[in-house]
Amino acid sequence: MPPTTRERIIEAAAALLTEGGREAVSTRAVSAAAGVQAPTIYRSFGDKHGLLDAVASHGFSTYLRSKATLERSDDPVDDLRRGWDLHVAFGVGNPAYYALIYGEPRPGAQSPAAREAAVILAGLVRRIAEAGRLRVSEERAAHLVHSAGAGVTFQLNSMLPEQRDPALSTLARESVIAAVTTDSPAAGQDGVAGNAIALRAALPQLTGLSDAERSLLGEWLGRITG
Repeated sequence: MPPTTRERIIEAAAALLTEGGREAVSTRAVSAAAGVQAPTIYRSFGDKHGLLDAVASHGFSTYLRSKATLERSDDPVDDLRRGWDLHVAFGVGNPAYYALIYGEPRPGAQSPAAREAAVILAGLVRRIAEAGRLRVSEERAAHLVHSAGAGVTFQLNSMLPEQRDPALSTLARESVIAAVTTDSPAAGQDGVAGNAIALRAALPQLTGLSDAERSLLGEWLGRITG
């Protein structure tokens, strides 16, 4: 089945991105490569940001599928490790896509690919919280894991392959994991906070409470874990 016009535009833009980076993905260049007029691009994607978001999702799709289907083990912290490794491997293997997705953050806005990846990361962190092994709030843990992982990936991509320290990602990963998790439920300096984090993660399962009661309990637990 031949590709649709939209698919042809995305594939042309993706090829330009891979060959020349973000700056190579101009409306004129994409129009020429896809064999369409510029108005067709605007009708399909709204503007250049819409086109770039579609290209990012196109390139990220394989990574997202592999991360979304990552088989869960009995250890949610080890699952987070594997998620980190998968993220960094994708970024180093696909630097142009990674820079497109994370290189120019827009306050209050995320590409669909970045949002989907954030949801998957939140799910990994939630499982650690449910196991009572999270030292900090889920939000803080997810932000720290993502920012550290992105920082390592951009650092590796800024270096020549022969200059890269293969242990850098592992050291950063383990430092972050040590900062946000514990070895056992409610361990660490503040067992009360650990229990509060676990209970907050389990709030959606507390069907015996009303929505208002769950919201209020969540607010109280947030204060404890804050």
